[in-house]
Amino acid sequence: MLGAVFRSATNRTFKMSLIPQFFFICLGIGGASLYLFRLARGPYVVWNKTNNPEPWNKLDPTYQYKFVAISTDYKNLKKDGPKF
Repeated sequence: MLGAVFRSATNRTFKMSLIPQFFFICLGIGGASLYLFRLARGPYVVWNKTNNPEPWNKLDPTYQYKFVAISTDYKNLKKDGPKF
């Protein structure tokens, strides 16, 4: 079984058919890595708390903040809009 795999791996057409697959796998890994790097460099990510413990103070007033309140019960809050 293993010998058949090695024989097919030495075949030229088999090697040529793997080139696009490796290309797209490397392209996907590279794109995912760049996206994670972009997310890690965001203004709301704190890597060094000694230099700048509150980086959100540098954001301008027009920046749209993303707030999450874990303990808030949103069912009991009063709504300004119509009831649907």
